[in-house]
Amino acid sequence: MNFIKRKFLVRIQYKPISLKISILKTLICSKFEFESYKNPAKMNTTLSNSKNIGLVLSGGGVRGMAHIGLIKAMREFDIDASIVSGSSAGALVAALYANNISADEMLRFFKTTPLFNYHFFTVAKAGFLDTDKFISIFKNHFPQDSFESLKKELHVATTNLQDGNGEIFSSGELIRPLLASAALPPVFSPVEIKNRLYADGGIMNNFPIEPLKGKTDFIIGSNVAIVNHIEKNNLKNSIQLTNRVTNLMIYATSKKKMVDCDLLLDHHQVDNVKLLDKKGIEKAFIIGYDNACKVFEKQIKKLH
Repeated sequence: MNFIKRKFLVRIQYKPISLKISILKTLICSKFEFESYKNPAKMNTTLSNSKNIGLVLSGGGVRGMAHIGLIKAMREFDIDASIVSGSSAGALVAALYANNISADEMLRFFKTTPLFNYHFFTVAKAGFLDTDKFISIFKNHFPQDSFESLKKELHVATTNLQDGNGEIFSSGELIRPLLASAALPPVFSPVEIKNRLYADGGIMNNFPIEPLKGKTDFIIGSNVAIVNHIEKNNLKNSIQLTNRVTNLMIYATSKKKMVDCDLLLDHHQVDNVKLLDKKGIEKAFIIGYDNACKVFEKQIKKLH
């Protein structure tokens, strides 16, 4: 039954707009409520009467492609966020969403953007790859290179390496803050912005929900920085131990903020997708799409 409903919702995308609106209003707008399993106090918050929906996307490397799956599902269910905030890979997806890029085009962007092009390797900067080399690629998708040119309000989390603070960019130059937000040390070199060096937003703020508070009446959160149980044989060396501890620290900080979401999607199945393995792009996308559809379909069942 779930499969039939999902295919039904996909098909109505291609029906006349008046019929599409009528069907979706019946499914969503009459009594459609989302509840956060993290925050029972917000269980009565409805998506149907929300005037400003906010969307926050966590960092998580290739696992962040699950965010694209969520966005595809949101569009199929006629759910649109007016303000979006993201960190690291989540910031890149958020920027594409804020520019009204289709899910298919988002996937194409990540599949075709070279992560380890040998022309990008550097010995002159801290990091194996020169992040500035990606600027020309990003200009193909953001030719005006400004937050103000986007169709939606966007907030990008970064880490100021020199001052030791997390900073969020939301105006002015766009591409450098985006690259900084996803510049994971020591793979990618820090990005210089106004004489300061910036790196991956996930270092200080992997779930930047702060800009959405007070500006939205309903917040959807998507988290791919997952911490699942692991066996002892996965903690056999220093590298594995360091990775585990780092992930735990990031998750602990983010978890405290996730309770402020009205609807939170934790994509646990992306745990076996490697952070920088482009082969996992499609898999993470499908996981995010399936998870989102299941959550939305569950709400439809409550109407009957």
